[in-house]
Amino acid sequence: MENQKYNNEYRLRIRDLKDEDKPREKLALHGVGYLSDEELLAVILGTGSKKHNAIELARNILNIMKKECNHMDISLNELMEIEGVGISKASKIIAALELSKRLNIRKSFNEYTINSPNSVANIFMEELRNKLKECFYILLLNTKNKIISKELISEGTLNSSLVHPREVFKQAIKKSANSIILVHNHPSGDVTPSKDDIQITRRLVETGKIVGIQVLDHLIIGDGQFLSLKEKEYF
Repeated sequence: MENQKYNNEYRLRIRDLKDEDKPREKLALHGVGYLSDEELLAVILGTGSKKHNAIELARNILNIMKKECNHMDISLNELMEIEGVGISKASKIIAALELSKRLNIRKSFNEYTINSPNSVANIFMEELRNKLKECFYILLLNTKNKIISKELISEGTLNSSLVHPREVFKQAIKKSANSIILVHNHPSGDVTPSKDDIQITRRLVETGKIVGIQVLDHLIIGDGQFLSLKEKEYF
């Protein structure tokens, strides 16, 4: 009977609930830690749909997201396929997920020292292993090998036009980096470097010598594996 009462209550409109049961009022009264996942998402959504109140809609969205292999990478279009989710609600969810990822990355960066290729791979492995396009990043490091920032340079098949030394070193110079590490993924999962990978790496290493910013390594991320061009002595 208690479960039935609970379920019936949550089929009401949010405004018909007691103040202590409304997500926003509950947050204000007790703090964010008292809210369930669906209540937190309901606060972000703001409103429900024609068929469901905000909590019910949030529950439906979370159930679908949990079925994804990497729910943090769900797309705007995938969210809009869920009944009751239009571009406004989908955009709010995407923005919240992206903000969460960025804040977590920044927190990790502040506590993280780069001391091996494996320490770099740990940062990028989950993010890049399922990407359908090649993404080329640089890590900017200070004199103590602490991360200053992570910069996306290009998306698409790696070639010299996409990865130009000017674009690679612009942010490094602007942010006074002492050294950089190059990172990109192979959507095929195979981490064997291509001729372009090797040529671009050597070109950037030489440019780094000229501008006084050392290229420490270039990592290729695959499906659960990585390769260090430095360790394999490609440069």
